[in-house]
Amino acid sequence: MDVISWLLDSDPAIRWQVLRDLTGAAPEEVAAERERVATEGWGARLLALQGAGGMWDGGACFPKDYTGGEPGQPWTTTLHTLQTLQIFGLDPESPQARQAVALVGEHGRWEHAGQRYFDGEVEPCINGRTVETGAYFGVDVSAIVARLLDEHLADGGWNCEAENGSVRSSFHTTLGVLDGLLEYERATGADGKVREARRVGEEFLLERGLFRRRSTGEVADPAFLEFAFPYYWRHDVLRALDYFRRSGAAQDPRMAEAVEIVEAKRQPDGRWPLDRVHPGRVHFAYEEGVGRPSRWNTLRALRVLAWWQS
Repeated sequence: MDVISWLLDSDPAIRWQVLRDLTGAAPEEVAAERERVATEGWGARLLALQGAGGMWDGGACFPKDYTGGEPGQPWTTTLHTLQTLQIFGLDPESPQARQAVALVGEHGRWEHAGQRYFDGEVEPCINGRTVETGAYFGVDVSAIVARLLDEHLADGGWNCEAENGSVRSSFHTTLGVLDGLLEYERATGADGKVREARRVGEEFLLERGLFRRRSTGEVADPAFLEFAFPYYWRHDVLRALDYFRRSGAAQDPRMAEAVEIVEAKRQPDGRWPLDRVHPGRVHFAYEEGVGRPSRWNTLRALRVLAWWQS
């Protein structure tokens, strides 16, 4: 199978990244394909679902009509939808992005205590993702970054449960904050404090091989070895490696076992399957189902391996 042709036979959100990361296409060709994210396919569908009040499904983290009792977590609200649009590569300078983000900034409020959306709330797992999307879409999120720097735990990472007394960092929260700080650095040329916080957070993951307990060497969670899309707030090996690729990190031998896991999941036809779907309410599906070939996992795995082998 021609895997690249299969990837290109897809949505603009995937096509433009394949052109940029895997084919060496000319910048103008990449840019032209990226422009289509706002007007065609998944990106346009998500944008069309934004409510008149600026929010998706009526809420920042939870739907307006949410009362609990649903399987999994609802993934249809503003936090998750903005993250997905960023992953799709919606151009922040497009009029569609500018309008959508302006509406969130004007009307968006967190369920926690009614804080303005781009001021963040209290949980670093939420605030890290808000920094990532805010910085990507050109919003000033420096106040949230300052809070995250103050919440850095002694073992190197972050944990949403710190406000409840936890002193042990979480893989999930740490990776989410690292994604946010990296995007903030790209957007602002951040100072040394941000860079150092990111370096220390990276060490938290690297000391654990991206998926093992430091104390015993055991796999911290079997789900870390299963590749999901969208990943939302959840950690897995492929997401972590793609973070290091985006950061421009050099090869580190502590990543090698994680890379081997990615390589081992390649199917005989050169594609990677979708291992997991995080349960919960969604706008619509981006993949054909668990066990089926996954364009998102294949794209991400191929560019991780290209980075590693280079």
